[in-house]
Amino acid sequence: MEQVTKLKRNVLLIGFMGSGKTTVGRKLSWKLRVPVEDTDSLIEQKAGRTIMEIFQTEGEESFRKMETEELREICGRNYRRILSVGGGTPVREENRELLKKCGTVIYLRVKPETVYERLKGDKTRPLLQTENPLERIRELIKARERAYEECADVILDVDDLDAEECADRLARWLEVNA
Repeated sequence: MEQVTKLKRNVLLIGFMGSGKTTVGRKLSWKLRVPVEDTDSLIEQKAGRTIMEIFQTEGEESFRKMETEELREICGRNYRRILSVGGGTPVREENRELLKKCGTVIYLRVKPETVYERLKGDKTRPLLQTENPLERIRELIKARERAYEECADVILDVDDLDAEECADRLARWLEVNA
């Protein structure tokens, strides 16, 4: 398969935590030979703290503002890349507008049970530190689904795909549509 070396637009990966955005982003970056950035990592670097620490010390709303600012900054840059954004980023209307302006938005859709299996035991996810994480996952996905769909150019169901298969499918789609 011939590799895409020039993207006309950025590629933005959205979806719930555990959908594979970061892993798929890295694999797609390698296939397309374009850089990849992860907003959560960029925020942690700038803040000098983990997402969990930011949530604990400043709260979720403060973190959401950091996401918006990071997204605004990234979208203003003049080079093409793959961008993996935090699972809650599309919830804010301002962020959905920024995502759409910034590039091609790909929603990695995942079922709650898949997320639970992938993330059970992960203590770094502040929103899942509850008595019943599966129920919390269901609630959050239901609450966010419309926001994800509203800004997505492409929806890829990822439950039965590994990261390599996801990246292959997206690379093929981008060859035709990029």
